Amino acid sequence: MSNGSSENSLIRMFHVYRRYEKYSALFDINFDVLKNEFVFINGPSGAGKTTLLKLLYLGEAASEGQILIDGINLSRLSKNKIPLMRRNFGIIFQDFKLIPSKTVFENVALVPEVAGKSGRLVQKKVSSVLRAVGMEDKQNAFPLTLSGGEQQRVAVARAVAGDPKIILADEPTGSLDAESAGMIMELLKGFHTRGSTVIIATHDTELIKKTGGRTVYLKQGRMQPPSTLQ
Repeated sequence: MSNGSSENSLIRMFHVYRRYEKYSALFDINFDVLKNEFVFINGPSGAGKTTLLKLLYLGEAASEGQILIDGINLSRLSKNKIPLMRRNFGIIFQDFKLIPSKTVFENVALVPEVAGKSGRLVQKKVSSVLRAVGMEDKQNAFPLTLSGGEQQRVAVARAVAGDPKIILADEPTGSLDAESAGMIMELLKGFHTRGSTVIIATHDTELIKKTGGRTVYLKQGRMQPPSTLQ
């Protein structure tokens, strides 16, 4: 749990479990994240990091326990309100998940378009976020013509195009070289400074040491004491 008060908590998880047919991924997770906090979820492959993020953005539902996002209990959320709740999140994946047949501009524009923004506002927002990540000059390029680092910068732009309260990043630097990884982390720190809460799942302890921020450690689906991180 975070040391902050519950009044300042944007995310709260109480005794959360995630079970599948043949195994369990998370056991008794109790976890708070404060508004505008920068948090790492660390642990080896299979520790439950990705599953935890999926529960937060309603990619999956908890098997047991309660998750509150900005005071809203996810287990009590009707299905027709899930898309609206997801607008609180900007999500960054290790494999980018850009649409190959769409340009950089079109990939990023999907977020404000789905939110119902007008064409003029979409143009303004996409240009702004592409400029912020240094990809404005590649707006007409297609994803597969870009390097891995460039594709991830586009993915960051897409994640923040909806002005999310929370940015979730799942191994965002896992497939990048050190220079590109450093650039992505600087971008995420920049958006944190501007007010977003950032949660990064990573197995890379060196990245955490370089970046700083509170770290929650998972091992075999269970939260571990802070001293576990070496």
